[in-house]
Amino acid sequence: MATTGRLGFTWADHEALYSAAETRALDHWAIDQGGVSGALLMSRAAAATLEQLLGRWPEPGLLQVLCGTGNNGGDGYLVADQAHRRGISAQVLQVGDPAKIGGDALRAREQALANGVAVLPFSPDALQQSGVLVDAMLGTGLGGEVRAPFTAAIDACNGAGLPVVAVDIPSGLCSDSGRILGCAVAAELTVTFIGYKRGLFTLDGPDCCGALEFSDLAVPLEAYRAVAPEWRRLCLEQMLAQWPRRPAMAHKGSFGTVLVVGGDVGMPGAVALAAEAALRSGAGLVRVATQREHLSAIIARTPEAMVTGVRSGQDLQPLLAAADVLVLGPGLGRSSWSQQLLQAAAASDLPCILDADGLNLLAEGRVLARKRREHWLYTPHPGEAARLLGVSTAEVQADRFAAAVRLQEQLGGTMILKGNGSLVVAGDQRLLSDYGNPGMASGGMGDVLSGIVGGLLAQGLEGSAAAALGVCLHGAAADAAAEQGQRGLLASDLMVPLRRLLG
Repeated sequence: MATTGRLGFTWADHEALYSAAETRALDHWAIDQGGVSGALLMSRAAAATLEQLLGRWPEPGLLQVLCGTGNNGGDGYLVADQAHRRGISAQVLQVGDPAKIGGDALRAREQALANGVAVLPFSPDALQQSGVLVDAMLGTGLGGEVRAPFTAAIDACNGAGLPVVAVDIPSGLCSDSGRILGCAVAAELTVTFIGYKRGLFTLDGPDCCGALEFSDLAVPLEAYRAVAPEWRRLCLEQMLAQWPRRPAMAHKGSFGTVLVVGGDVGMPGAVALAAEAALRSGAGLVRVATQREHLSAIIARTPEAMVTGVRSGQDLQPLLAAADVLVLGPGLGRSSWSQQLLQAAAASDLPCILDADGLNLLAEGRVLARKRREHWLYTPHPGEAARLLGVSTAEVQADRFAAAVRLQEQLGGTMILKGNGSLVVAGDQRLLSDYGNPGMASGGMGDVLSGIVGGLLAQGLEGSAAAALGVCLHGAAADAAAEQGQRGLLASDLMVPLRRLLG
């Protein structure tokens, strides 16, 4: 048997993701202790935005900059001012009462006006149907739903049919959760500053921000050392570089045995996909416990898997004794057969990936007691997470970060909250994977992920490492498979690129 739970990764090397409060702390450190004035940061933000804009639209014609009343609007005023001084036609459309502008933003407005930049009050009719729009309306400070007049400005932006560049974050997008706060700008390019905002990478964030560029605005390195981020964005290449090569003397027993349990009547595909994914991830041996009527179908698809028909939890005992890792739940169903297998498997002390109907039975609480299991990994999608938390799916999606942490605190072990920007929580580790694409919205994808994580766990990765590498491999394999198109992408299409990535 392989020894599990020994190999991990160094998370501090992965990219920091910041909340709005953490970003403000970086900003304050740079100003208060780093000797960088707020006005200088604003000027640098404008320069970074203009540089990225001109890199994509070298001759933009007219820049129309929609400015709010806060510091994000101040950045916008300086974008218009710097463009104007370079001979680029630019005008500001002021959204909101200019009397509310103060501090560095007010000084930026006064500078733009003094240099001859045209500043007009916003109205939908004021938008000209040419050039590039710059969204500098709301930034990261938005605390609730978007209100007038910004709703009308956002609608006008999105309906103009012109490219939109968002300054720091698209207006209306929550920088902490990635949720659209009523309405939000759909940008073609977002230039973000000082720290990557975590909301840009999950839920609605990727749809709103378009292409993403970053500038640290030359904030002193000491600021980043002083402000520790709660979340980090995973890098597949870094993890693969840390994973040791296989020794020449290795044999199948060196890489663990995965037991996949599930596949009630009519659902053999789920366990077949999980089993193949575990094998393609490098597990030495994979066994499947399923309904007897599924044996021939699974063997025909994946002859490398050892498949056993089981009638009860008692039949499962010899298979549990021979396994290193359990993948429990793909196609499990909720029948009496399902419940027996769940009880028998849960009674073992094996590391377990709980998925699909295993999670639903856990949420019901009749078959499996709810308690912290530190050697288990859980892979809920938002609907399953909602059932486990006793809330609606909308509540989970409103703050995926908080939901993932709550689930891990309740259940222990390692939590993977699947979705656009999958989240991994284990102890004090908070990790996000932004690999993957909308083509993955099809049946069987979750079964493949469970198999991948099971295969990695069997090879000696600790829970958080197996989960983190697993979600990145899962998404990256789907990205490779989607090069031929996202529509029609099947879970089985991930197997070949998965092997290539690990090779």
